[in-house]
Amino acid sequence: MGSVHAADPFGTAELRRRVLAAWTDSPARFREDANAEEDLVRGGYRDRLLVELAQNAADAAARAGEPGRLRLTLTGGVAPELRAANTGAPLDAAGVEGLATLRASGKRDDAGTVGRFGVGFAAVLAVTEDPTLLSTTGAVRFSAARTRAAVAGVPDLAAELAARDGAVPVLRLPEPAAGAPAGGFATEVVLPLRPGTRDDVAAALAALTAELLLALPALRSIEVEADGVGRVLTRDGAPPRVRLGDGEATTTWAVATAAGELPEELVAHRAVEERARRSWTVTWAVPVDDDGRPVPLPDGQVVHAPTPSDEPLSLPLRLIAPFPLGPDRRHVLPGPVTDLLVAEAARCFAALVRELPADPSVLPLLPRPRWAGAPLDAALDRAVVDRLSVTEWLPVAGEEGRRAPIGAVVLDDAPEQRVAALTGVLPGLLPAAWSRRTDAPVLGALGVRRVGVAEAVDAVRGVQRPAAWWARLYAALDGADREELGALPVPLADGRTAHGPAGVLLPDEGLPAARLAPLGLRLADPEAVGTPEARRPLERLGARPATAAAVLADPTVRAVVEGSLEAVEDGGPEPADLADAMLALVAAAGPAADGSTWLAELALPDADGGWAPAGELLLPGSPLADVLEPGALGVLDPAFAAAADVDVLRRIGVLDTFALVTADDPDGLDADAAEEWADAVLDRLPAGAPPPEWPALTAVRDLELVADWPGALRLLAALPAAAWDDVLLDGTAVPGYLRWWLATHPVLDGRRPDRLRAPGPGPLQGLYEPADIAPELLALLRPPATLDDVLADVDGAIDLLRRLGDPSRTVRLGVLATVYARLAEVLDGLEVDPPERVRAAPDRVVDDAVVLDAPWLQPLVRTAVVPGGGRPGSVADLLDLPLASEEVRGTPTGRPGTARRWAELPGAGLAATRLGLDELTGEVVVDERLAVGGTPVPWWPGEPDRVDGTPGALGRALAWRAGRWELRQALAEAFAHPDRVLDLAAEDAIG
Repeated sequence: MGSVHAADPFGTAELRRRVLAAWTDSPARFREDANAEEDLVRGGYRDRLLVELAQNAADAAARAGEPGRLRLTLTGGVAPELRAANTGAPLDAAGVEGLATLRASGKRDDAGTVGRFGVGFAAVLAVTEDPTLLSTTGAVRFSAARTRAAVAGVPDLAAELAARDGAVPVLRLPEPAAGAPAGGFATEVVLPLRPGTRDDVAAALAALTAELLLALPALRSIEVEADGVGRVLTRDGAPPRVRLGDGEATTTWAVATAAGELPEELVAHRAVEERARRSWTVTWAVPVDDDGRPVPLPDGQVVHAPTPSDEPLSLPLRLIAPFPLGPDRRHVLPGPVTDLLVAEAARCFAALVRELPADPSVLPLLPRPRWAGAPLDAALDRAVVDRLSVTEWLPVAGEEGRRAPIGAVVLDDAPEQRVAALTGVLPGLLPAAWSRRTDAPVLGALGVRRVGVAEAVDAVRGVQRPAAWWARLYAALDGADREELGALPVPLADGRTAHGPAGVLLPDEGLPAARLAPLGLRLADPEAVGTPEARRPLERLGARPATAAAVLADPTVRAVVEGSLEAVEDGGPEPADLADAMLALVAAAGPAADGSTWLAELALPDADGGWAPAGELLLPGSPLADVLEPGALGVLDPAFAAAADVDVLRRIGVLDTFALVTADDPDGLDADAAEEWADAVLDRLPAGAPPPEWPALTAVRDLELVADWPGALRLLAALPAAAWDDVLLDGTAVPGYLRWWLATHPVLDGRRPDRLRAPGPGPLQGLYEPADIAPELLALLRPPATLDDVLADVDGAIDLLRRLGDPSRTVRLGVLATVYARLAEVLDGLEVDPPERVRAAPDRVVDDAVVLDAPWLQPLVRTAVVPGGGRPGSVADLLDLPLASEEVRGTPTGRPGTARRWAELPGAGLAATRLGLDELTGEVVVDERLAVGGTPVPWWPGEPDRVDGTPGALGRALAWRAGRWELRQALAEAFAHPDRVLDLAAEDAIG
């Protein structure tokens, strides 16, 4: 402790005298002062005691212009005390007078102080009745007991004292005290604690945090010691960053301050002290992490004015501002001063936000829309929103600067990739981190416009950007709702823009999109859709992958090609560009273009300077040109041909060999005599068959233009197998168009292949000349090799009928036996002229003959006989000949011989076996002189049959009777050799 001051440096005696005189003259004044002090104590100052002590220490430091230091010490024992020692300006007479004069202060002209006109010191009365202030300039004390004693000696006041149960104003009668502060401090407040208050003071010391220093910039440290345990609270740095320490723990705060002076007219009605002190300082503060991002304070903040008030603050920051307080020192008074400070607080808040990182972590600090709140809190929210909405503090995607919320836009829940893609398209676009739906209310209140994908899509319509930019945009929009993307523009390869992905073609790698503009397709720019990520959303919206084959199959392409020659004639688009596009497309499609016969309609330049369909042009020097009639087809322009790929030209239809044409039915086949071929095919189907279901058909063009058939056949032999394949109609295989056409035209040395036969021996030998051709052509042309081959075609059957009457030809006996019957079957129902001559023997034709219809009549026939082959009536009709039974009349003469049972004849058992019978039944008459009209006959049918007894006659009669005419020789053998029955039976068993 310092020395004791015996003198009265602060003039306390005079102060006491004036106060006692005033009380004596007016006991009401005593009563008023006592009530005022009681109201202050009753106002709950115990919880603000430490704040008021710290505030006084800060003011002392500010007056001295040096960093302040405060030490709070709580002692124990029988008489506990709280001591508050501070550095800075020491106590002076004006200060003592301010302490002793309620609602007055000695700080009227001190800029930078935060004390509120002396009232704050009254907080000590919450814990003590005997406060003492020790300073380097002197010491002063206040005492309830000494004031009570002084008042008791004044009669008029004694009654008041008694009425108040001894309660007196403690801080109105200062008096000198002894002592001085120690430890280098300028002032020390000593507060002997009332009974029961120590625990509250200890708890308040334990709860004291370094945040108090935010409101007291002049104070750099607070040392707290209670019962020998100490800690130090510190403040370091200056706005915009202040570090607060509590022992070893340090917290960094973002701090913004604003200062100014209240206009005189705003405080004209206030107390003298307030009118003299018009300066103000507003402070906002919030903790920040190591990256400078704010860490919002917990809910339940209050406005500090500058000590904590009861005014709630919904913003999670510390607000310190000298709002005018009401008599309770806890609530802010409304009015113009408060309004001005609210506006300045909003301006300061905006400055704080600008100093924080441009990061969404700022958003939790900002006002959120709400239905209601305390008046001051609501006013602060409105003011902050108004100020922030026009302050440039928001980051702009892709830009360095910041902008105000008014005019800024944010994409609704957009990933970073999507925002990056739209940067520069949507003015004022915020980075992706700001697009969370949870932040929408805050940003919306500030004026930030929230846009969805549909509006973003609308914004990109009409913008000019490189194709690669569009690819990034499409990839970024993947996953968005289809309904919002329907109008998404797609740049096309030809420079146009599609106003929506539906129907757009997405070129695959290898498709020459840049050369396909003349086709008029909606083909996307390859670079705009060159990645799977870009293509996926477009395909989801109706765009279609476009391989070369797919583009080739597009109906638009076919229509353009098929109309290309007409377009040339009408003066349409440059045909060379279209030709180049199709050559490029077919080259890319490769084998997939095979079979697209409509490509032959593409207009190409010819050697005469005109344009013609590709399918009507020959490659210069092509083999086909050598076999066709000169000038039958045009020739492709040699220069054009030299610059193009030959294989591509072939695929398009330019001819170097015969061209194939395809169709779904004969009516669609653009080939010579296609209808005749169809008729020939239908003639081969069974009579009465329903119209067939035609398969895909293939034909060969330009056969009618051939001049050199040997050369043409070599080219035809090299065609794909499909050109030669048979056609399967309802299970019946018939010749395809090419084989039929060649078979029916003189292509083999002036002869038709179907009028020749396969080389070598065979049933047609003698009737047809052999085809003298190479084996590979023989297999393709397939000249007839059997009677069935000839008879399969009506024209072939008619030709065969004519050949049978040709005396220069011969016929094999086996063929002759049935050929007329086969012809009658094939030609049944057709109007066919009968031949002038008929064949009666393999090497003999006759003008007159009969058709043998009864074998027993043959000995009686006097003309040539034509075999009926089992169909004598039909053969007679075909040949316009009589039947033998129509020409021969008669019956056997003479007396019949002896009737005998068949079963009794020698050899009858073997005959029965060969007929498959157990035993022969019935009778037969043996007449050794059997004759008709004087002509011997071996056999005549009747009831019973009559025979001449020879084995041959027996065999014929039995075979005819049994309906097994083909067994007549076997039965004759059985009757001829009855002695060899066992041997013959053994031979039968071998077969």
